[in-house]
Amino acid sequence: MSESKINLYLVPTPIGNLKDITLRALDVLKSVDVILAEDTRTSGILLKHLEISKPLQSYHIFNEHKAVEKLIERMKKGEVFALVSDAGTPAISDPGFLLVREVLSAEMEVQCLPGPTAFVPALVNSGLPNDRFVFEGFLPHKKGRKTRLDSLTEESRTMIFYESPHRLLKTLEQLAEVFGPDRQASVSRELTKLHEENVRGTLAQLQVYYQENPLKGEIVLVVAGKPEQKESREEKMEKKRASWNKS
Repeated sequence: MSESKINLYLVPTPIGNLKDITLRALDVLKSVDVILAEDTRTSGILLKHLEISKPLQSYHIFNEHKAVEKLIERMKKGEVFALVSDAGTPAISDPGFLLVREVLSAEMEVQCLPGPTAFVPALVNSGLPNDRFVFEGFLPHKKGRKTRLDSLTEESRTMIFYESPHRLLKTLEQLAEVFGPDRQASVSRELTKLHEENVRGTLAQLQVYYQENPLKGEIVLVVAGKPEQKESREEKMEKKRASWNKS
């Protein structure tokens, strides 16, 4: 696939440390016609730091449905766009999915660059199994919250959530009610920044810690999945007997 065929680039931006921008991301941002930004003020600061001067257009959750059709028409006429969010990879708990779907439906090309996203370092830092995991993003604030949590009671994969500082304690309490207070978990905040912190322990221990240590900043919460039940010696013998009887 040649670079000239791309109509929309999704460009990850640093989640904290500005040195995490990739060389390829710099090249793309310099080459496109327009940069679509979740918050033009935030992205404007980043672009100024990177010494990139390109037209910025607002593209966020409140205007994406109205903006998509016009953007598609402009792409068909030859304009090339880059989509960035405030931090991390677009479309991961940020606007982007709708635009990508419609660009592909219009038989045009999309390319997502690899780069920063908060849940990957949080998962690896947690010390919890990361060969299989499920990303849940932000839980519903009110309606549907309990239903979502109840649906995860049998989940055996490591679970990843995004959460805000003022809701973290309540979320830890609710998770302890659903999964049990002894379930292992990890809270990562301010990843890649000066005051990065990763706190690990049971859900009960994390509740106590954050009652005594109020926090600020972006948060990723990683929770161990339900332990798989190990068969007892008696259960294994019973299965063997059953297989012998069948044969």
